[in-house]
Amino acid sequence: MSSYEYMTPPGGMPEQSQPITDRSVFTTAYALIPRGVLRDIVTSQFPHWEKTRAWVLARPMSGFSETFVQSVLEIQPGGGSEQPEPDPEGEGAYFVLSGALTLTLENTEKTLGPGGFAWIAPGERYRVFNKGDEPVMCHWIRKRYERVEGVALPDSFFTSDQATDPMPMAGASGRWRTTRFMDPAALGYDMHVTIVTLEPGAVIPFAETHVMEHGLYVLQGRGIYRLNTDWVEVTAGDFMWLRAFCPQACYAGGDTAFRYLLYKDVNRHPSLS
Repeated sequence: MSSYEYMTPPGGMPEQSQPITDRSVFTTAYALIPRGVLRDIVTSQFPHWEKTRAWVLARPMSGFSETFVQSVLEIQPGGGSEQPEPDPEGEGAYFVLSGALTLTLENTEKTLGPGGFAWIAPGERYRVFNKGDEPVMCHWIRKRYERVEGVALPDSFFTSDQATDPMPMAGASGRWRTTRFMDPAALGYDMHVTIVTLEPGAVIPFAETHVMEHGLYVLQGRGIYRLNTDWVEVTAGDFMWLRAFCPQACYAGGDTAFRYLLYKDVNRHPSLS
């Protein structure tokens, strides 16, 4: 059994007696969507998906984050899609939180358990289904791929959190690590998806201020996150959505590792149009 933990949305509906105040925040620089608001009433349905609902956490919005869509899918047994991606230039990344997700590319079939990861190249014909007996919860991150003349399109691939060696960050004595699913030196990727791990008491020691947009989903633990001018407490199941140049840093708290799934756009010239 893995020692990793992956928090899933609670679904359901709160009791009528529960206070309606929560930690939800939407600003011009960032959004915080806490786990407690990921309920049945805010789910979406997608065309060509069966027995599936989605919590859409991020989507392109002019003046905010413009490169990606990130959703948590709940796929019931027997559910899934024969044609998941509607955009012919759409690339996709799947990260499994719970259950067993089966993806089929041409004649290759792969079943991913918790911590499993897949990157699907644009134009790939593939299918995704839950062939098990329990619901699947997974992240689906989508982006329109930016082709570059002379830069080869990478092949689709499968891996997992457990199979990917984390890289220690400089000056942190191994207490701040990044699990990088894409090769950082490969310019064919225009998105990176990683897992950031900070042990209790470890920090991101400066206010990162950069061109990359971010989606951050807390998989495990808790921390205090700097978002623009605010310090906010985040815990497993919370989602943060950062526009370009939003300052960020964090302290890891609690008694277990603070881990989050991170999306960012990379390796392309900013458009002049």
